[in-house]
Amino acid sequence: MFNRSLLDGRRTATKPAMVALAVLGSLCLLLSGMRQASAGERFIIVQSTTSTESSGLFGYLLPLFTARTGIEVRVVAVGTGQAIKNAANGDGDVLLVHDKVSEETFVADGDGVSRHDVMYNDFVIIGPSADSVGIGGSKDAVEGLKRIATAAAPFVSRGDDSGTHKAELRLWKEAGIDVTAASGTWYREAGQGMGATLNMAASLGAYALSDRASWSAFKNKGSSKLLVEGDRRLFNQYGIILVNPARHPNVKSADGQAFIDWMLSGEGQAAIASFAIDGQQQFFPNAGR
Repeated sequence: MFNRSLLDGRRTATKPAMVALAVLGSLCLLLSGMRQASAGERFIIVQSTTSTESSGLFGYLLPLFTARTGIEVRVVAVGTGQAIKNAANGDGDVLLVHDKVSEETFVADGDGVSRHDVMYNDFVIIGPSADSVGIGGSKDAVEGLKRIATAAAPFVSRGDDSGTHKAELRLWKEAGIDVTAASGTWYREAGQGMGATLNMAASLGAYALSDRASWSAFKNKGSSKLLVEGDRRLFNQYGIILVNPARHPNVKSADGQAFIDWMLSGEGQAAIASFAIDGQQQFFPNAGR
């Protein structure tokens, strides 16, 4: 006699298997679609400074640009010197840093198409609230550094060829102080980004030079405080440059230029101006001025 239960059993066993195969097929189609979407994804790489990233500026600006254009921006945040080296190697589409002399050299060497002022802020000297050298409230950065050196008070430098480090070295030179000879004594070189440098200064009760936005965003101030600001020599200009596609064919010149154009546009400049920390504007747009 025919055993229907056996056939029913086979049907019961076969149905889940068919469902599993259907699910597996759907998953393969989904993954294939994801791979195709990923392959067609629009993004650019911006070589930039730690200050634009650690301050939160890019976290604020980039979603606005992506919403406007559909272009994702991936940031490599390093010191200006390293960012320029990376861009010169073709490892990026746009360069946004803050050392004008180095930027102009980058363009003159054929690594960049053209340079544009985009925004500025300023540097500040921070130090322990006790301020043993008495520079608090001063607007003379060079005199402040002279007092620090004379007292051999601890000072922490980024020491990483960043835009901040380059600015600091120019100030020491103007002060007539040879910090190379003092390295390892009262003058300490962190060789790291702004956040790590400020952490080191706070833990040592030391002085340091910082860009204002990084200092404003820094959460571990402890007994450190802002001591010197307002010196014209502390002016901090940022520039933006398209990496030269003639030298590096992998550069996404159209999308990179779209980002530059947006940053220089009225919309981008207004967005830069509206970025604030604790209610205080941190960057000041000056494209075309």
